[in-house]
Amino acid sequence: MQLVHTVSEMRARVAIWRHDYERIALVPTMGNLHAGHLALVEAAQKLAERVLVSVFVNPTQFGPNEDFDRYPRTLQADVTALEAAGADLVFAPDVDEMYPGGTESGTVVEVPGLSDILCGAARPGHFRGVTTVVARLFNMAQPDRAFFGEKDYQQLLVIRRMVRDLSIPVDVRGVDIVREADGLAMSSRNQYLSEPEREIAPQLYRRLAEVAAALRGGNRDYAGLEQAAMQHLAEAGFAPEYVAIRRAEDLAEPRHPRDALRVLGAARLGSARLIDNLAAEPA
Repeated sequence: MQLVHTVSEMRARVAIWRHDYERIALVPTMGNLHAGHLALVEAAQKLAERVLVSVFVNPTQFGPNEDFDRYPRTLQADVTALEAAGADLVFAPDVDEMYPGGTESGTVVEVPGLSDILCGAARPGHFRGVTTVVARLFNMAQPDRAFFGEKDYQQLLVIRRMVRDLSIPVDVRGVDIVREADGLAMSSRNQYLSEPEREIAPQLYRRLAEVAAALRGGNRDYAGLEQAAMQHLAEAGFAPEYVAIRRAEDLAEPRHPRDALRVLGAARLGSARLIDNLAAEPA
């Protein structure tokens, strides 16, 4: 496995693969890898001959009071894990390589509407930063497929919308959430949790699971289910941002009893912001 830091180095390797008619999968990450990220690599290996993993903490998706400066950067450990997982190439650029025109004045890519709700409402500009950096990665690497975890379900849909609207020839695949034994969705930010907070954290998953079970049982009091889950989270010690029942295909409000649904939640616990979601098939 090779580690490269420039677009030219990455493209040279990709050109060799293209010459050999090998399919290329991209797994974009911000590093500090855990089992959830490695599951993306595993999924990619099943559908492509070559797997390229990017490791880049993207400044444009962080707000002014968020954790960009303290976000854990563990490149050497990440490279070791990716080599063991069988990745073929790691692309770890610096900010100047990703944003040669600067982060303030360079071209941006934005998906209106879908980027402004739920996590987008709580983190203004976040998804603009995500789509901008992913569009750049897609153009730099020109993969056949790209793999994203479903823990960031809204992000997955935003990227799919961007690809559709801009006719980008990349097949975007979602991969199931990887969870701890107690149900907590794996996340690099889980390490921000204190020991007592870590005991509380799985309650986000449990509350969303209760809502999903109620929906499968035929309960269609969406507002009541959301409000009750928010109250339970607050009583457990969270600062909940939202619990939302939305259509799985586009995160719009449910319109029909047979809509496939997704239950999504975000809440702060201490210095960590946790997100999670679950599918809820109609009864």
